[in-house]
Amino acid sequence: MNTRVLVSLSLLVGIGTVLHAVMPPLFLGMKADMLLTMMFLGILLFPERKNVLVLSLVTGIVSAITTAFPGGQIANMIDKPITAFCFFGLMLLIRSKQPTVISASILTAIGTLISGTIFLLTALIFFGLPDAFIALFAGVVLPTAIVNTIMMIVIFPIVQAILKRTNIAVQ
Repeated sequence: MNTRVLVSLSLLVGIGTVLHAVMPPLFLGMKADMLLTMMFLGILLFPERKNVLVLSLVTGIVSAITTAFPGGQIANMIDKPITAFCFFGLMLLIRSKQPTVISASILTAIGTLISGTIFLLTALIFFGLPDAFIALFAGVVLPTAIVNTIMMIVIFPIVQAILKRTNIAVQ
């Protein structure tokens, strides 16, 4: 793995961790998962399976460490790799030569919905969430999808321009 790519992915995870830490709670103390935006950005900028695997595992670990959701540690460790490879697969399906802001934002919205669904289903299976699934989906996952999509619309062109000038991106 290229050291520059690894450092870039590490920076994205670090930025996502800080954003996650300063994000105010949306519903019953639950926060939007800002690490998802950075994971998706890393996949868009460095689209290789090994990068997706490493990024998803690290993001899952960091999310597990920083979660406030009861049982969220296990749910995050399951959710992030599955979400990352679903996102990667969708990206490969719709990808032209280079991802655009529109495709990146649509993929981010879909990826966030996939992540939230997997997270909540995992928590439901392992810890039981009677009657809370729909409330948590509507109160946390949907607003998170909106926030992550807006973040991607703002951040993607900036990061893409910076990486293009520095020749770090694999694209």
